[in-house]
Amino acid sequence: MGTKPIDRDISDFRLQISDSRGQISDYCHEIEVYLCRKNDGHLIRVVGPSFELVSSWSARGVPLKVAFAGIDRYFERYYRNGPRRRPVQIAFCEADVLDVFDEWRRATGVVLSNPEPQLTTDESPSERESQIPNPKSRRLSLPEHLERVVLRLTSARANDTLPTEFEAVIDRVSGDLDAARQKAGGVRGEARATLIARLREIDADMLRIARSQVDEASLAAIAAEAEEEIAPFRAGMAADAYARAREAAIDLLVRERFRLPVISYL
Repeated sequence: MGTKPIDRDISDFRLQISDSRGQISDYCHEIEVYLCRKNDGHLIRVVGPSFELVSSWSARGVPLKVAFAGIDRYFERYYRNGPRRRPVQIAFCEADVLDVFDEWRRATGVVLSNPEPQLTTDESPSERESQIPNPKSRRLSLPEHLERVVLRLTSARANDTLPTEFEAVIDRVSGDLDAARQKAGGVRGEARATLIARLREIDADMLRIARSQVDEASLAAIAAEAEEEIAPFRAGMAADAYARAREAAIDLLVRERFRLPVISYL
């Protein structure tokens, strides 16, 4: 006797639940391993409330690399405040993880709305307001943004994998940004809009050159990774919106490859 349709439906549903739980467990394990590495080998288990917290990141579609970047951001600030006193708990990193996810969403155009992640198509990514429920999140001011960009470019220069051809670009970009940073606090109205437009131009130039330094095989691998990152949101996207999000995700991964910041003020 064959399996009844309702039995097959129940079996499929159980498999889906099992797969989902397995994916969440794997996600939490990766976060736990990364946090252990950042804590110099001190193991902080992602269990109980911490597991629920990290599971919520997975459920929202926060890519692992985005979560890692948020953890990095917390540690950078922690070390700036003096010698580390105790291992960092994952809960301390939540606001930074959500901030970085918010920035990733702005850059790709992906937004969240209940009950399913969706992408709006009538605005550019930079025009959309945050949909991430993060009360601790605060958008950087323009001077703060420029300060972070200059620091990231300085760090990129120290990257041994950065092509020699790119150093001239970093010199030009750093010079432009340093000059802009000196007057950003007092820029208003049309002058501010001109500065922000200039930042977009610099960012586009930097990305164009960065992409030219990536061989075809590596770029194909980056594209596959980008598609995986935005996969949780694809069901709610129109074809053109998905194409834009895919290209933006590729750009972000290229930035990561060379440790380059987002210069545009989003």
